[in-house]
Amino acid sequence: MPRHIDTLLLLALPASGKSEARRFLLNFPLEKRLELFHVADTTQLDDFPYVHFMRCVDDALADNGHDRVFFKGPHSGFQNPLDWGTLLHLVGDDYAVMKDPTAPTPTADPAALLARLDAARAAVDAPAIFEAMDPALRDTVVTALQAETDRLIKELFGPRPDTIDDKTLVIEFARGGPEGSDMPIQPPHGYQWNLAQLPAEMLARAGILYIWVTPEESRRKNVERCDPNDPGSILAHSAPEEVMRGDYGCDDIEYLMAQSPEPDTIQIEAHGRTWTLPICRFDNRQDKTTFLRGDPDSWPANDIKALHEGLADPMQKLWAAYAKLHP
Repeated sequence: MPRHIDTLLLLALPASGKSEARRFLLNFPLEKRLELFHVADTTQLDDFPYVHFMRCVDDALADNGHDRVFFKGPHSGFQNPLDWGTLLHLVGDDYAVMKDPTAPTPTADPAALLARLDAARAAVDAPAIFEAMDPALRDTVVTALQAETDRLIKELFGPRPDTIDDKTLVIEFARGGPEGSDMPIQPPHGYQWNLAQLPAEMLARAGILYIWVTPEESRRKNVERCDPNDPGSILAHSAPEEVMRGDYGCDDIEYLMAQSPEPDTIQIEAHGRTWTLPICRFDNRQDKTTFLRGDPDSWPANDIKALHEGLADPMQKLWAAYAKLHP
């Protein structure tokens, strides 16, 4: 039996406390953390750096008098919602690199990153953007994106270890659908469709920790955490209000859990088969995580106790389901 969860999908609506919960887990010594939560030392992947990069592409085009290609506007959602899947195919590429110690780390080459975006779009049947772009314009965009490419590669791969066999790979992302959506949420929104975009190797090794907040609380915390001086930060970025209501107005985790024949799991159809993914839901509707943004020495003992009590039981249920599927 494994001692730790190999791949932990950390899912929630935006600003729900995903990164804070991960920080709390890592504050425990390794042996205690394995005993309580079955999470080893971690390395992390996230799709937000690619969202920010896409916005930087649009800004570079707009600055040169051309139409945006990814978003309807600087504070709007995707022109083509299939790009929710594009993001996860990019994450799948990164997962393959992290899992293979012989795979080279991607270089900070904007042209190569634009080609990756086209390839990821093709995987969800969205048209290529940069292959057909005027070469002079593409070169202008490449030049404008060098600093942002450097940042993205450093953020995702700067802490890359030599091997992650003894680690828990944490992958954070948020998905949802328009306010008032009926269930099941229709593709390409919702977790049901988006989880199916992940590679088979990831689905075979993944467990899910879902941070549960209401859409209203997600919107409140999304505004609260915003740092306008650092819009590309994983911890301090803020999604536009239009996106919060049109893409994150609800989600389908509760629906998927209710549909699964096995408790503490959801089922996803992908790659020609049905995948059963173990899942636990941490109830953060009454905020238990914001205090974690401060220095650990300042964390109030009562808040630590409440969070520990709220998280320990769900994580034990996740481990029981995970160990059953991965004996």
